Amino acid sequence: MPTRQLTTTSGDFCLSNSPDVRKHLGTYGLTPPAVESFDVQAQRCLRLLATKTTPIEKFQYLVHLKATNVHLFYRLLSQNIKELTPLIYTPTVGEACVRWHEIWTQPEGMYLSFSDRGNLRQILDNWPHEVEITVLTDGSRILGLGDLGVNGMGIPVGKLSLYTACAGIRPEATLPLTLDLGTNNKALREDPLYMGSRVPKVTPEEEKEFLDELMVALTDKWPNIVIQFEDFKNPFPALERYQNTYSMFNDDVQGTGAVIVGGFINAVKASGVPVKDHKAIFLGAGSAGVGVAKQIVEFFKKEGLTEEEARRKFWFVDSNGLVTLDRGDKLADHKVYFARDDNNGRQYQSLARLIDYVQPTILMGLSTIGGAFNKEILQKMAKLNNHPVIFPLSNPSSKSECTFEEAVLNTEGRCLFASGSPFPSMEYNGKLLTPGQGNNMYVFPGIGLGAILSKATSVTQDMIYASAESLSTSLNKQEVADGWLYPDIRRIRDVSVVVTRGVIRAAQQNGVDRASELRNLSDEELDAYIVESMYDPFKDGEQLGEEVANLVAQTNQSNDVNGITNGVAHSHL
Repeated sequence: MPTRQLTTTSGDFCLSNSPDVRKHLGTYGLTPPAVESFDVQAQRCLRLLATKTTPIEKFQYLVHLKATNVHLFYRLLSQNIKELTPLIYTPTVGEACVRWHEIWTQPEGMYLSFSDRGNLRQILDNWPHEVEITVLTDGSRILGLGDLGVNGMGIPVGKLSLYTACAGIRPEATLPLTLDLGTNNKALREDPLYMGSRVPKVTPEEEKEFLDELMVALTDKWPNIVIQFEDFKNPFPALERYQNTYSMFNDDVQGTGAVIVGGFINAVKASGVPVKDHKAIFLGAGSAGVGVAKQIVEFFKKEGLTEEEARRKFWFVDSNGLVTLDRGDKLADHKVYFARDDNNGRQYQSLARLIDYVQPTILMGLSTIGGAFNKEILQKMAKLNNHPVIFPLSNPSSKSECTFEEAVLNTEGRCLFASGSPFPSMEYNGKLLTPGQGNNMYVFPGIGLGAILSKATSVTQDMIYASAESLSTSLNKQEVADGWLYPDIRRIRDVSVVVTRGVIRAAQQNGVDRASELRNLSDEELDAYIVESMYDPFKDGEQLGEEVANLVAQTNQSNDVNGITNGVAHSHL
């Protein structure tokens, strides 16, 4: 069999390569002769991007760029992270997943089907690279878009691009992985272009058996691999089953919780309300909402509350109203922890009435109900609080419970705001206001890199909480002065260093780290080690150029010794 190389890991045809590098790589003559600076390359890319009229067209161009020139893609992304992230991940990736069966052009990961069970380990041998981290999904709950089957591959692909851009995990060390376990999306199953198995979703027991085999196969193939679960309809069984045995975490539950806690810590400080007096209503009682609330419980506990006191700070609302123990329906297991038993038999279906009853300081939205925080709701929160905490966290932006502008106008500019999707800044009373975005990319790259560098045997709850706490401390003086809840996303590499350090320290405190050589490093030394470990798309080509220059010099010296002045080093072959 011929040696295979995935195009997604090749930067061999980059126009920044010198003639000597091109000769070394065997690409001399296969590209235009000019040697271009990074700035010129970026200028061409941005001009091309500007010619695309829709986000999905821009997404497709960036996919093509990554496949043909991976280092240029990451240079462009790192210099334009704020502008390009919405194009490679939320919200554009949502449309990409819906249309994946229509726009797919090339492989960007692995697909493992239920019919492959018994052979998963053997199939993994087809992947030609050493893997440090994988993101896997079964596509059963993609963002707020429902069951998309193997169309969900856009999520692992996009997520791992952010692991590389934000935390410097090498592109070739990442594995996007989609599990083809059937889909209950009848329209997709009947679509002639759908690329997955045309069968209903397997049972939970069948999925458990499949995942058991997969986890063993992944860790046998790559013993130090970090495994991140994403967009499973019910993420809790796998999380509870594997979190103490494997280096794994679920970003929907734990990452979302951590990033919201990071902003929440700063919002609580800015609100002027003592921690013990805060009360939160959550619209949406799915896995993400419960995951967020459980992380906030950890914060309340660290601030001196008992677990019971912390748990009682939350009122959850689902499609049937306030989640209570006496509502008359059977609650999903994950809802029971926060179900109320102090409602005196009264049930609340109306969010407005519940706000009047609870008088909350915090309103969180993870419902995927666009516009649920309407004018009446927002004005009630503003009447109750000097600085109401308003976090509409649903993705994509069309599903957000309110926009930044709506929150500002209906709270007289007094709200402490963070959303799941990006919203533009706005002027209010002569002041430029910038919304916070509780984007998981603030924490999951650092969680992943911290687990990789510490060689963690598991990803503990303390490691997840450390990512949140570290995020809350990562703002610079100007960001704090401007009242921001999150740091500038353009500093994401610096933020990821802080988060990674916190995760490593927590792994060490929990005794799950195998990289014992890091334990005696000071924080400054550990930060330097983290930075040194990061892939840098600007330096990769330079390092190759230096290596080739050394080889050329050595060849020239050898040729001079032998009286040869125009040998292989100067050949165009």
